[in-house]
Amino acid sequence: MDWTEIIVEVDADQLDAAENIAHMTVPYGIYIEDYSHLEQEVLEIANIDLIDEELLKQDRTKGKIHIYISPEENPAEAVAFLQERLDAENIPFRIESDQCDVESCLENWKKYFKPIEVGEKLLIRPVWRDDFEPNGRIVLNLEPGIAFGTGTHETTRLCLQALERFVTPGARMLDVGCGSGILAVAGLLLGASTAVGIDIDELAVKASVENARLNRVDDRYTAIRGNLADKAEGTYDIITANIVADAIIMLSGDICRFMNDKTVYIMSGIIDTRLDDVLTALPKELSVFAQYEEKSWICLAARLAQH
Repeated sequence: MDWTEIIVEVDADQLDAAENIAHMTVPYGIYIEDYSHLEQEVLEIANIDLIDEELLKQDRTKGKIHIYISPEENPAEAVAFLQERLDAENIPFRIESDQCDVESCLENWKKYFKPIEVGEKLLIRPVWRDDFEPNGRIVLNLEPGIAFGTGTHETTRLCLQALERFVTPGARMLDVGCGSGILAVAGLLLGASTAVGIDIDELAVKASVENARLNRVDDRYTAIRGNLADKAEGTYDIITANIVADAIIMLSGDICRFMNDKTVYIMSGIIDTRLDDVLTALPKELSVFAQYEEKSWICLAARLAQH
């Protein structure tokens, strides 16, 4: 099976923000097409002012991000994630793929997604696989559909490992940008009493409800379509946000009102080059007390600062 190329087209002035989102979909490089400063860059690099006519015909108002998905990964999940996060950042976009439609990509990918152990307690089991041994682990049954969150991406694994450390019996949990619901379901299986998942994507909300049902925790799970500020209420003992750095920065102004004195706020989806931006944006009421890393991805845990 060949690799899949996903091409995201955005306005040139939104290219940097879209690139940060695209970096979350794959652990390797992406290719950027940006002709907005073509003449200036050619002159600086090559010291010539003769440019190929085909290049001159390129649309200077648009930029393209090329993302390459290996056969072992899920192109449908990547597309769903890109759509959700670009919408959340109010970035107009167009996505195309050269390989297959979303449903075909999803079916092809399923053969590669095997049960995987995460942390010390969890085993993520795709529902179409019966060839697994729990070995004393908590089994999380997962039908991701085209929602983000399978446990294969570093950011999700870091969150799951943090949940193992911080979920206490009876905890109330809030998952912002819930995607497939994997974090909320994991929290409930690890001992949380209730969980609320919020996502702007309707398909993600439906997927999270289905995954809660598959794991028989649907009576303790509430899924909400919308954004945090408009839809959530009350305080929670565990809050997770496995989203991109810019979205975490955007949340920083609101998140404290959903926290109590013991709340652990777990933030992931932070590429190492954006860590300082996130830390700078966090309100003074928050104190980061733990940091976890895998490859270039970082997960932070914070509490309300004690005065």
